[in-house]
Amino acid sequence: MCSTCGCGQPGDGGTRLTVVHDHDHDSTGHGHGHGDEHGHGHGHGHSEEVVLTADATQTRTVLLEQEILAKNDGLAAANRHRLQERGIAAINLMSSPGSGKTTLLEHTIRAIGSRRRSLVIEGDQETLYDAERIRATGTKVVQINTGAGCHLDAQMMSSGLAELAPPDGSLVFVENVGNLVCPALFDLGEAARVVIISVTEGADKPAKYPYMFRTADLVLLNKIDLLPYVDFDVELCLRLIAQIKPDAQILQVSATKGTGMDAWYDWLSRL
Repeated sequence: MCSTCGCGQPGDGGTRLTVVHDHDHDSTGHGHGHGDEHGHGHGHGHSEEVVLTADATQTRTVLLEQEILAKNDGLAAANRHRLQERGIAAINLMSSPGSGKTTLLEHTIRAIGSRRRSLVIEGDQETLYDAERIRATGTKVVQINTGAGCHLDAQMMSSGLAELAPPDGSLVFVENVGNLVCPALFDLGEAARVVIISVTEGADKPAKYPYMFRTADLVLLNKIDLLPYVDFDVELCLRLIAQIKPDAQILQVSATKGTGMDAWYDWLSRL
């Protein structure tokens, strides 16, 4: 169970990891960790904001949350170190459901596959649907089903990497569970965090979920081909992101139409 958000209640079936792949690729081991210059602080400030009362249960919950996050950060640091040693860059993709993460991944893998090997860890509460879509691109994918859990954590990342066995110098895309809250709190050991927001969502999402956008290395505004058909205030959205993170990198893209995708591929090439 996650004390931070209350997900993963007993009896939910637990986390399940599945390799969805039928091709044998050369690999030289189980890489796990790319150096972190990004300094993501994942949730440790929470206890300072909690007003404790005489309620011993509340005190115990806060302490448990601190322990969970501290343990996760230790595992994430180990993941990051091992990935860095082997020149593997892990990219944590986070968004609300339906933002277009899987479609973005499909087009990205097909576009850059000849230049750099790309592999995927898929996070969902249930089903293999997205993993099967990624498998159709010809790349190796590991599905992690979290049951009632609403995010991936560093231990799941470590297990996924062990099954994925990414080769040296590769890219590992992690499609996190669709959620704009808890995934931002849990460091996985990634080299970079990418937050995706689509024009089919509210332009005020950055203001409603500021921590997610504050910890992003890059924000992708996706589905811009739909702007003529939806009520989405691009200027407001960009202004809110800039207020939350003044130095935010933002790219406007359409994964389905290809608009702006070259800038995304160039960004990836620098990792």
